[in-house]
Amino acid sequence: MNRKVQLSDETSSQNNTVDKRNRGKIIQVVYIIAALDITWMFLQFSITPYLAKKLGFDTLWFGYLQTMVGFCQLFGGPLFGRFGDLFGARTALSVACSSSVVFFLLLAAANHPAMLFIHKLPTLLMHIIPTSQMVVTDLSEPEKRADALSKLGLCFGVGMIAGSTLGGHLNTRYGEKITACVGAAGSFFSLLLVLKFIPKNTKVHASTQRNGSDKKTSIFSVDQITRLMKFPGVARTFIVKIAVSLPSGIFQVMFSIIALEFFKLQPEENGYLMAFFGIVQMVIQGGVIGRMTARFSESSLLLLSVGVSALVGLGQANMQTVFHLCLTIIPMMFSLSMFNVITDSMLTKSVPSSDTGTMLGLCSSVQSLLRTVGPTIGGFLYVNFGLPSIGTVQFVMNVAVFTYLLRRHLKNTDEQKE
Repeated sequence: MNRKVQLSDETSSQNNTVDKRNRGKIIQVVYIIAALDITWMFLQFSITPYLAKKLGFDTLWFGYLQTMVGFCQLFGGPLFGRFGDLFGARTALSVACSSSVVFFLLLAAANHPAMLFIHKLPTLLMHIIPTSQMVVTDLSEPEKRADALSKLGLCFGVGMIAGSTLGGHLNTRYGEKITACVGAAGSFFSLLLVLKFIPKNTKVHASTQRNGSDKKTSIFSVDQITRLMKFPGVARTFIVKIAVSLPSGIFQVMFSIIALEFFKLQPEENGYLMAFFGIVQMVIQGGVIGRMTARFSESSLLLLSVGVSALVGLGQANMQTVFHLCLTIIPMMFSLSMFNVITDSMLTKSVPSSDTGTMLGLCSSVQSLLRTVGPTIGGFLYVNFGLPSIGTVQFVMNVAVFTYLLRRHLKNTDEQKE
């Protein structure tokens, strides 16, 4: 009997060694899948505004289109995160990539205003980035989680450069339909990578064995999702995440319209500008955030990112030219990248490892909430008060959050000294 137990322990130890050896390879493949997904997303950004304009959309109706995307992903994010926790990474990523293929095929077929709305429906299931974050979170150690997530953000920069440049050139030379077909083919390639390299489950530190009835009843359980808010610090961090993300999110969702109407950029010029965004993002994610998370506490970095975001809002309120915009890009990308990495890391550390997918789904729902209300708020501000109003709102809200966080930081510091 003891011999059997010993053999079982040796087998378990061997399996754990193999698992650890494969974790790095799996994470690298996930980085590739994430970079490809961002590439196709920014490729789509080079299609939709110009196609919408051809089909007669004005700024307000384009805002409604963006709101629909946010609405779909707002409800889909937490449910899809729960789906990933219950059914595993491979199934979740396969569904997300398949939905992306359908998304681009419908976009290629869009020849009527109604079709632009219909092609957004698959976004309900297009959650490749949150699922990739779940895999990286599951396979990385807690103390290295912020660094691992920041490298996932590095993939965002790569995809931004590739997608913006490729999309601008394809749209200029071959039109929207061919560009959308390239996106569909690329999404199908991502699906093949998922099926080939991603394991069925990546939950290493927690039991993920659930019976079939639990899967059926728990995936749509609001209680199972919202219970995560009861863990210490989660609700407070979430409120901060929403308050800081809302004003910056308004600028992001309105950027395509701002580039088209305020800065008068052509598709190829917009592609070059987005590529510059991507280069800055790559430098920050690859060379700055990882080093800073290793040296400073998460609370200090959170405070720093909010303060920089306030200054970015002040700069956006006063910019008049593309050159002025470029001056705000570096601090803007730093604050966005640092803030998202730190808050995601803090939130996933606050819940059991078996619920990281659901937690990251809730995090993605914050961005989806911004896409839901952001276009409407941004369109109202832009049409009635001009571009400076968007930056002013960001400045005011971030100053308020910075003041709150600074008081908490100083209070905690005093308590530690005592």
